[in-house]
Amino acid sequence: MKFGKEFAAQMVQEWQEAYMNYNHLKTILKDVLRFRKLRGAPSPEAATSHGSLKRRASLYRAFSGLAGRYRGSPRKSEDEVILVSAVQESGGDEHYQTLFLNASDEGGDYELVFFRSLDSEFNKVINFYKKKVEEVMGEADDLSKQMDALIALRIRVDDPVVGGSNIANLPIHGFSSVSESVVHPPINIRNPGWSSMEVIQEVEMSAEANSEDSNKGTNNENYKKDMETFRPASLEVLDFVKINVEPETPVSTKKKVILNINTGLSYSKEGLRKAEELMNQAFVEFYRKLRLLKSYCFLNQLAFSKIMKKYDKITMRNASKSYLNMVDNSYLGSSDEVTKLMERVEAAFVKHFSNGNHRKGMNTLRPKPKKERHRITFSMGLFTGCSAALLIALAVIIHARDILNSEGAPQYMDNIFPLYSLFGFVVLHMLMYAANIYFWKRYRINYAFIFGFKQGTELGYREVLLLASGLSVLALGCVISNLDMEMDLRTNSFKAITELIPLALLTLLLVIVFCPFNIIYRSSRFFLIRCAFHCLFAPLYKVTLPDFVLADQLTSQVQALRNLEFYICYYGWGDFTTRTNTCSGSIVFESFYFVVAMIPYWFRFLQCLRRLFEEKDSGEAYNGLKYFLIIIAVAARTAYELRMGMALKIFAAATSGAATIMATYWDIVVDWGLLQRDSRNPWLRDKLVIPTKSVYFVAMVLNVLLRLAWMQTVLGFRQTPFLHNKALTAIVACLEIIRRGIWNFFRLENEHLNNVGKYRAFKSVPLPFYYENKRI
Repeated sequence: MKFGKEFAAQMVQEWQEAYMNYNHLKTILKDVLRFRKLRGAPSPEAATSHGSLKRRASLYRAFSGLAGRYRGSPRKSEDEVILVSAVQESGGDEHYQTLFLNASDEGGDYELVFFRSLDSEFNKVINFYKKKVEEVMGEADDLSKQMDALIALRIRVDDPVVGGSNIANLPIHGFSSVSESVVHPPINIRNPGWSSMEVIQEVEMSAEANSEDSNKGTNNENYKKDMETFRPASLEVLDFVKINVEPETPVSTKKKVILNINTGLSYSKEGLRKAEELMNQAFVEFYRKLRLLKSYCFLNQLAFSKIMKKYDKITMRNASKSYLNMVDNSYLGSSDEVTKLMERVEAAFVKHFSNGNHRKGMNTLRPKPKKERHRITFSMGLFTGCSAALLIALAVIIHARDILNSEGAPQYMDNIFPLYSLFGFVVLHMLMYAANIYFWKRYRINYAFIFGFKQGTELGYREVLLLASGLSVLALGCVISNLDMEMDLRTNSFKAITELIPLALLTLLLVIVFCPFNIIYRSSRFFLIRCAFHCLFAPLYKVTLPDFVLADQLTSQVQALRNLEFYICYYGWGDFTTRTNTCSGSIVFESFYFVVAMIPYWFRFLQCLRRLFEEKDSGEAYNGLKYFLIIIAVAARTAYELRMGMALKIFAAATSGAATIMATYWDIVVDWGLLQRDSRNPWLRDKLVIPTKSVYFVAMVLNVLLRLAWMQTVLGFRQTPFLHNKALTAIVACLEIIRRGIWNFFRLENEHLNNVGKYRAFKSVPLPFYYENKRI
């Protein structure tokens, strides 16, 4: 792989614009090479192929001689090409400038442009790096104070007594000290016999721990030297802090909004456990930030080295040594604050959150990347092939038996088809999600960070395709086994075993989803369940992006939710052995038919209200109005479908039209960020991840057309001479799922670009303790 592609692949996507623009500098060097070829200058390849050993030795001596020169010294040799100097700006920052000494040579203008661009890129990189280092140093101070409070809280919760006197004035050391510390294992891993004396015991890190840490670059002598300036806090720190670990639950929301109750510092074990969880997450996220910042520094240094060597090769000059010496001596190459912080975090985390277990602590701080397994690809291919074979077999059986023209076909479509179409909707949605993941990865959209997946647990498109193909195999197999169109003449009923197959398949699916054992991607299943629970109690939980994205997915699965309702009615009150039901005439069924269709939109409406209450963003008010209009449109459509009547039809058409127009506008302009007239890409937006602009226009047209298909469903235009109304309803529902899949890609693309614009590459973890405006 060429370095340019490898460099882009290793970038932190949210910082992409802060990296050195390697491709731009490479383009300038191509112009230099093109000019030299036009002027008849020898190519680098030719010069290299005809060079002798003596010539190479002389070049090496000349190249090495530059290393000992001061970068600002006057020109001493004809081989010297550039002089690099650091200029102090008014704000105290250094601004690096390169003086190209051969600008008067033929073609020197091109090289002068190269060095000006190179300086611009270097100053951009070093300023960004300084800014980020200052941020992490400030965050490190905050974490140190948080650790002081956490350790004090641990001691206060255990309430140890030494010699009959309280230890409130004993000094403690938090994140700022790693060589000496009050050693407390996290509350969730403490032994029942943990004594008060052990809680406050002052210990040195053992020689075994030191030898193990040394493999990771940990050195106690350096720590003692570096931490001499830190003053340990005492248990009096608890007098200046308030705990802020109250969970976002319905009960806490009720207390906060209605009763206006603010939680103070709680000395309970439950409060300590929650504080430890938040601090654990904060340390992991902070360490991830340090790792990416260190990677940013290394990659940019490597990029400057590569581009300067390429310049030397094209121009046959010796400029790289001087410039790279300047890079090494600059803040980018000489700063070690990030490395020291990483060592401090490692030692503090291992001691305070892993009970001194170095391997366990490092596995938490540095989770291993997810490995692609060949058996997943093999199984996915196997199930996909089986699904295709079963689909072909189903078509052959239907044609051979002429099932569509049989007497039992209408009865089958009214009673059995809705049961199996539920699985078709789920499989199609999973296929669209797998396609989303594939294209998100292809265009380097950081979907795992945006959704908040734990590193290493997110599903790839292969895993989602495996689940979708596995479910399709089960569903198609059940359909083929349940294609009887004639009842038993003796009993005037169908076989009970085969008629219960759809219910058994649904039960199996629900058992897998809620299975507590660590099988079939438990972390992903529980993440889905948690988001669904938050949707169910939408106004009582803080709304996160996964929550409202899931609620949006549910708005495209209204027909699937109605099919679930039909399951209950058909097997609960119908006679499944004769394939008859009384659902259409039941007042209870019709009432829930209304409610089920509006539930997903009601979730989104409540989520908008919650965000409006918290964020005071007027945009959420308009978004809530959009969903309120859709709720009215769905109610009008359902009333017209069940009761008919011209007045209901007109009202349904008017509300559906208004809702469709507003929803389409919101999709394209707000959710996708497109149709910006003054952007660099006319009628799109300034930043695009897909290079082919026509894709965006096609997506907008498809969104409008598929929204009109949704409007057709709202109005109930379902009469066709060649399709059963249940089949037409299923097709329109599938079109809505496809539209949602397209929406998902561009919605996350826009969210990703917003993160890029604000350089948000990390999750914001709330800290458990709040310091009052008092000095400690």
